[in-house]
Amino acid sequence: MNKRKFGKHNDLLSIVGLGGISIKNSGQQSATNLVDFAIDNGVNYFDVAPGYGDAQELMGNALFGKRNQVFLACKSTNRDKKGSQKDLENSLRLLQTDRFDLYQLHAMKTEEDFEKATSQHGVLETLVKARKEGKVRYLGFSCHSIRVAELLLDFFEFDSILFPVNWALYLKSKFGPSIIERCQKENIAVLCLKAMAETLWEDPNNKEFEKCWYKPLSDQKMIDLSVKFTLSQPVVSFLPPGDEKLFKMGLKAANNYSEISEYEFKYLENIAKNTSPIGSEHEVFI
Repeated sequence: MNKRKFGKHNDLLSIVGLGGISIKNSGQQSATNLVDFAIDNGVNYFDVAPGYGDAQELMGNALFGKRNQVFLACKSTNRDKKGSQKDLENSLRLLQTDRFDLYQLHAMKTEEDFEKATSQHGVLETLVKARKEGKVRYLGFSCHSIRVAELLLDFFEFDSILFPVNWALYLKSKFGPSIIERCQKENIAVLCLKAMAETLWEDPNNKEFEKCWYKPLSDQKMIDLSVKFTLSQPVVSFLPPGDEKLFKMGLKAANNYSEISEYEFKYLENIAKNTSPIGSEHEVFI
């Protein structure tokens, strides 16, 4: 498995990660099997959050005895210091660890999110304190808005951003290039969401991929191309959609990765013209 440097730090992350949503509600044995499969195939980047149901407890049990083999990321949607501190301590307990390699502000989308998170007694104070105490090594945020990403990058020296880098969003809606370019200049690690997204669900009550908030690509050739596109940008790693089958297809695409060719790029450009992306130039809709 290829690995890339985590921004300005020396940690090397696998170019594909395992998101906790993939093991949500799967039962302990299935969760452990998937975690073991990922590690056996060279995956060392794991991401989870309180909002993913029972995923923290399942992942904590699955990683027992293997914690030092992985780069473990977690996050909080709480915007205040008190609530986020509770999230952090509970996540450490459920994941059976004394520290996170990366802790993030989760789903930063509005200017209100920014104001609350960065205010006095906001969640950012929790992150800074946790880093001083050794409970967290690096600090980051996940974001679905260009404006909010810019505000956060202006306000604080983050180590990483977890951000949508999707072929159709990038090529049709022009979402993302400015943030990716800025992070490259400032040596901020870009971890990727939505690499394997196709479009919004027409039927939000779909049964095929119940843990996916958008319609994912499910054809291996298109997944290979979409992953090629994302990994050909100056990024570190991507998280496949929340589904065991799709994680394995994303892993296969990562193992087959080579830089996207001009022909492949133009092919995706043409497809993007007739695709309805999951967002606009300014934000992702989900």
